[in-house]
Amino acid sequence: MSNITYRSDIKPHIEDAVTLYSNCSLGTRRPITDKIRFQAMLDNANLIITAWDSQQSLVGMARCITDFVFSTYLSDLAVDEHYQRQGIGKQLIKEVQNHTQPGCRVILLAAPQAIDYYSHIGFQAHPSAWTRLEPLI
Repeated sequence: MSNITYRSDIKPHIEDAVTLYSNCSLGTRRPITDKIRFQAMLDNANLIITAWDSQQSLVGMARCITDFVFSTYLSDLAVDEHYQRQGIGKQLIKEVQNHTQPGCRVILLAAPQAIDYYSHIGFQAHPSAWTRLEPLI
Protein backbone atom coordinates (compact mmCIF):
# COMPACT_ATOMS: atom_id res chain seq x y z
CA MET A 1 0.00 0.00 0.00
CA SER A 2 1.16 3.51 -0.77
CA ASN A 3 2.21 6.03 1.84
CA ILE A 4 -1.00 8.09 2.12
CA THR A 5 -1.26 11.25 4.22
CA TYR A 6 -4.63 12.81 5.06
CA ARG A 7 -4.91 16.60 5.42
CA SER A 8 -7.71 18.93 6.44
CA ASP A 9 -5.69 22.13 6.53
CA ILE A 10 -5.39 22.83 2.81
CA LYS A 11 -7.73 23.10 -0.13
CA PRO A 12 -6.18 21.63 -3.25
CA HIS A 13 -5.27 23.76 -6.24
CA ILE A 14 -7.88 23.55 -8.96
CA GLU A 15 -5.43 21.81 -11.33
CA ASP A 16 -4.85 19.01 -8.80
CA ALA A 17 -8.59 18.65 -8.16
CA VAL A 18 -9.40 18.53 -11.89
CA THR A 19 -6.75 15.83 -12.39
CA LEU A 20 -8.15 13.81 -9.49
CA TYR A 21 -11.75 14.09 -10.71
CA SER A 22 -10.61 13.20 -14.25
CA ASN A 23 -9.04 10.04 -12.83
CA CYS A 24 -12.25 8.81 -11.21
CA SER A 25 -15.92 8.55 -12.11
CA LEU A 26 -16.75 12.04 -10.77
CA GLY A 27 -15.06 13.71 -13.73
CA THR A 28 -18.03 13.01 -15.96
CA ARG A 29 -20.57 14.24 -13.39
CA ARG A 30 -18.94 17.44 -12.17
CA PRO A 31 -18.29 20.70 -14.06
CA ILE A 32 -14.51 20.28 -14.18
CA THR A 33 -14.21 22.17 -17.48
CA ASP A 34 -16.03 25.19 -16.01
CA LYS A 35 -13.09 26.48 -13.98
CA ILE A 36 -15.03 29.31 -12.29
CA ARG A 37 -17.84 27.03 -11.11
CA PHE A 38 -15.48 24.22 -10.09
CA GLN A 39 -13.25 26.65 -8.16
CA ALA A 40 -16.36 27.97 -6.38
CA MET A 41 -17.26 24.41 -5.41
CA LEU A 42 -13.85 24.05 -3.76
CA ASP A 43 -13.91 27.50 -2.18
CA ASN A 44 -17.39 27.17 -0.70
CA ALA A 45 -16.94 23.75 0.87
CA ASN A 46 -16.29 24.25 4.56
CA LEU A 47 -14.64 20.87 5.15
CA ILE A 48 -12.27 19.28 2.67
CA ILE A 49 -10.18 16.27 3.57
CA THR A 50 -7.47 15.38 1.09
CA ALA A 51 -5.40 12.24 0.60
CA TRP A 52 -1.85 12.64 -0.71
CA ASP A 53 0.53 9.96 -1.94
CA SER A 54 3.89 10.76 -0.32
CA GLN A 55 2.45 14.25 0.30
CA GLN A 56 3.00 15.20 -3.34
CA SER A 57 0.19 13.74 -5.44
CA LEU A 58 -3.51 14.32 -4.67
CA VAL A 59 -5.13 10.88 -4.82
CA GLY A 60 -8.35 11.42 -2.88
CA MET A 61 -10.70 14.04 -1.54
CA ALA A 62 -13.85 14.34 0.54
CA ARG A 63 -15.59 17.66 -0.18
CA CYS A 64 -18.24 18.56 2.40
CA ILE A 65 -20.65 21.16 3.65
CA THR A 66 -21.26 20.80 7.37
CA ASP A 67 -22.44 22.49 10.56
CA PHE A 68 -19.97 20.17 12.39
CA VAL A 69 -22.51 19.08 15.03
CA PHE A 70 -25.68 17.72 13.41
CA SER A 71 -25.18 17.00 9.72
CA THR A 72 -22.45 16.80 7.11
CA TYR A 73 -23.30 16.62 3.43
CA LEU A 74 -20.53 14.66 1.73
CA SER A 75 -20.79 16.31 -1.68
CA ASP A 76 -17.92 14.42 -3.29
CA LEU A 77 -15.86 11.41 -2.40
CA ALA A 78 -13.18 11.16 -5.06
CA VAL A 79 -10.41 8.56 -5.17
CA ASP A 80 -8.07 8.20 -8.14
CA GLU A 81 -8.93 4.93 -9.91
CA HIS A 82 -5.30 3.76 -9.54
CA TYR A 83 -5.65 4.05 -5.74
CA GLN A 84 -9.11 2.56 -5.29
CA ARG A 85 -9.67 -0.57 -3.20
CA GLN A 86 -6.93 0.43 -0.74
CA GLY A 87 -9.25 1.85 1.94
CA ILE A 88 -8.64 5.50 1.01
CA GLY A 89 -12.33 6.32 0.52
CA LYS A 90 -13.24 4.70 3.82
CA GLN A 91 -10.44 6.57 5.60
CA LEU A 92 -11.53 9.88 4.04
CA ILE A 93 -15.00 9.32 5.52
CA LYS A 94 -13.45 8.48 8.91
CA GLU A 95 -11.43 11.70 8.72
CA VAL A 96 -14.62 13.64 7.98
CA GLN A 97 -16.16 12.11 11.08
CA ASN A 98 -13.02 12.89 13.10
CA HIS A 99 -13.44 16.58 12.19
CA THR A 100 -17.07 16.77 13.34
CA GLN A 101 -18.73 16.15 16.68
CA PRO A 102 -19.74 12.62 17.71
CA GLY A 103 -23.22 11.90 16.41
CA CYS A 104 -22.93 14.24 13.44
CA ARG A 105 -24.69 12.47 10.58
CA VAL A 106 -22.94 12.02 7.21
CA ILE A 107 -25.34 12.39 4.29
CA LEU A 108 -24.56 11.71 0.63
CA LEU A 109 -26.07 10.97 -2.74
CA ALA A 110 -24.40 7.93 -4.27
CA ALA A 111 -23.57 7.51 -7.91
CA PRO A 112 -25.32 4.42 -9.31
CA GLN A 113 -22.06 2.46 -9.51
CA ALA A 114 -21.22 3.30 -5.86
CA ILE A 115 -24.45 2.16 -4.20
CA ASP A 116 -22.99 -1.20 -3.20
CA TYR A 117 -19.83 0.47 -1.87
CA TYR A 118 -21.67 2.70 0.59
CA SER A 119 -23.90 -0.06 1.92
CA HIS A 120 -20.80 -2.26 2.28
CA ILE A 121 -19.12 0.29 4.58
CA GLY A 122 -22.17 0.84 6.79
CA PHE A 123 -24.28 3.55 5.15
CA GLN A 124 -28.02 2.99 5.06
CA ALA A 125 -30.26 3.94 2.15
CA HIS A 126 -32.86 6.56 3.01
CA PRO A 127 -36.23 6.37 1.24
CA SER A 128 -37.10 10.06 1.47
CA ALA A 129 -34.15 11.87 -0.08
CA TRP A 130 -35.12 14.44 -2.68
CA THR A 131 -33.23 16.63 -5.16
CA ARG A 132 -34.30 19.53 -7.36
CA LEU A 133 -32.38 21.23 -10.16
CA GLU A 134 -35.01 23.49 -11.72
CA PRO A 135 -36.38 26.62 -10.03
CA LEU A 136 -39.71 26.29 -8.27
CA ILE A 137 -42.67 27.25 -10.42
